[in-house]
Amino acid sequence: MKKVLVTGADGFIGSHLTEELIRRGYQVRAFVYYNSFGTFGWLDTLPEHIKNEIEIQSGDIRDPNGVRTAVAGVDSIFHLAALIAIPYSYVSPDSYVDTNVKGTLNILQAARALETGKVLITSTSEVYGSADYVPIDESHPFKAQSPYSATKIGADRLAESFYRSFSLPVAIVRPFNTYGPRQSARAVIPTIISQLLAGKEDIHLGSLTPTRDFNYVKDTVNGFIEIEASEHTAGEEINIASQTEISIGELALELIKQINPKAEIICENQRLRPEKSEVTRLLGSNEKLKALTSWKQQYTLSQGLKETILWMENNLDRYRTDRYNI
Repeated sequence: MKKVLVTGADGFIGSHLTEELIRRGYQVRAFVYYNSFGTFGWLDTLPEHIKNEIEIQSGDIRDPNGVRTAVAGVDSIFHLAALIAIPYSYVSPDSYVDTNVKGTLNILQAARALETGKVLITSTSEVYGSADYVPIDESHPFKAQSPYSATKIGADRLAESFYRSFSLPVAIVRPFNTYGPRQSARAVIPTIISQLLAGKEDIHLGSLTPTRDFNYVKDTVNGFIEIEASEHTAGEEINIASQTEISIGELALELIKQINPKAEIICENQRLRPEKSEVTRLLGSNEKLKALTSWKQQYTLSQGLKETILWMENNLDRYRTDRYNI
């Protein structure tokens, strides 16, 4: 029975990954962000029989001592802990460097010292910036169009350096836009759904023209697990993508149609990214993922949205629809 560490296990994707790993029989140590309330983020909402199987360690990814303790004795690492909100990276870029770059360095140093069998570093499709060509494969140039994406590029290149310099078995996992239950309102899909479910008829959004490649969270999680299990992924950078795209405007209209056809879209200036920072098109290639693993997409966008709407109907009290969440 393989023992694995999931950093950022208290977050959106991390909690789903932790839950699925437990269901598949892995021993899981969950590294969660320490807080004085003694809460473990989304892990607190998991079924009791799942929670009882998780070894939880609280700490801070920026602290090398706590990270080293978390890494000790595990066979593989799924490193998801990060600051991810793009608008907040305009406000507080230093914190993104500390968390995303230095935090990743702490993981790499600990894994090297403790001879961990495999390390998955979580990247993001934002490192590509606006597409030069589509579908975007792993050879696409990198563009730092926000402080967030710049720190993720830096973390990725650190991971590459540890593979090349020290033969650390690292894989860089690059999900495109993941959505689903438990996602915060800083992301566009829960922003739209929560406003609609709250009965609002003016749906406040930013730019409607950018396109995104959306992936239901269970497909993203399966991608992580397949990449970890494969013998062919060390030293590789691998997209997790649906290889389809939809504009934000088209997405909003589809959700309005499903939930409240009377609603209208209001473009709000405060939600717009700076012009040169807006990523106008993301459409990822999943050919490499399919070639190196047995991953297959299980959810269409339509299916995933239905699952997300259903969950949010039962958890709407977790969302603030009266303000712009960054």
